[in-house]
Amino acid sequence: MKDIALIGCGYWGRNLARNLSNLGKLAVVCDSNTEIKTAVQRDYPGVGFRDSVDSVLSDEDIKSVVIASPASTHYSIARKALLSGKDVFVEKPLSLRLEEGEELARISEERKRILMVGHVLRYHPAVTKLKDMIDGGELGKVQYIYSNRLNIGKLRTEENILWSFAPHDISVMLDLVGEEPVKVSSFGGCYLNSGIYDTTLTTLEFPGNTKGHIFVSWLHPYKEQRLVVVGSGKMAVFNDCIEEKLVVYPHTIKWKDGRIPVAHRAPHEVIPVGGEEPLRAELEHFMECSETGRTPRTDAREGIRVLRVLQKAGETLKRGRHEDSIICI
Repeated sequence: MKDIALIGCGYWGRNLARNLSNLGKLAVVCDSNTEIKTAVQRDYPGVGFRDSVDSVLSDEDIKSVVIASPASTHYSIARKALLSGKDVFVEKPLSLRLEEGEELARISEERKRILMVGHVLRYHPAVTKLKDMIDGGELGKVQYIYSNRLNIGKLRTEENILWSFAPHDISVMLDLVGEEPVKVSSFGGCYLNSGIYDTTLTTLEFPGNTKGHIFVSWLHPYKEQRLVVVGSGKMAVFNDCIEEKLVVYPHTIKWKDGRIPVAHRAPHEVIPVGGEEPLRAELEHFMECSETGRTPRTDAREGIRVLRVLQKAGETLKRGRHEDSIICI
């Protein structure tokens, strides 16, 4: 049954519309852009189009909404949707303020409505496999993780690069480590618009001395989406820009004369992973949760954990110096 409305059908919303249509669930697209209306009517015959969010939320035939509007509107639209009795999937970030995210989580729990955040990397088959390997002890103790998400990409003015690119990697890093960081710090540069960071480097320190960093930029000469996990036993690389998405390196460190560490390289191993589109898997998970009442893998509470890191990183950016910021959990 077609009972999902898509609110916002721009750059990323088009991908959501395609998948929701292929899944047979797209009932309505809501957007204020008349050019999008023409495209929707051409590409998705039989799918309704509206330019008013309120008209969507008052429609009793719409059971769920998928929100892909600008990040600055996520909180207000998600709040209205939850209060109108809809299940909600909202693209990252959940909101632009931690307090707003906490309010959305509270409303969803009080109203017994599903609230899921679009952290799509958590549904990537390579990331799922990597998580299984870490949990199974194949890499040993996780010592260090870093991620690079770089591109000469879509520039934004309502949110900086930290809030635009980093939520995906923060979500994955928190999941792989299984804990929240105790310290966060970030620094970066504003080159196009005053106060809007175009590049940031964020460092995280977790309990047990596990550390990580996240480098994001939309002013980069080429696209790179890479995450590296250094374990005490093996190292793993997830690279979403090449065919061999997940590779393990069983390099070892041996001590010469008990004093000098010497690296011994070993042949890498390509780990086979499924080929399902992560966005489709993510939407299928949302549909299942909406139908069964199951708590989503990336629910509001997970979204809040990501917001907490973003907020602490943003605080150090505003202070203009690279210093530790303690997270209060």
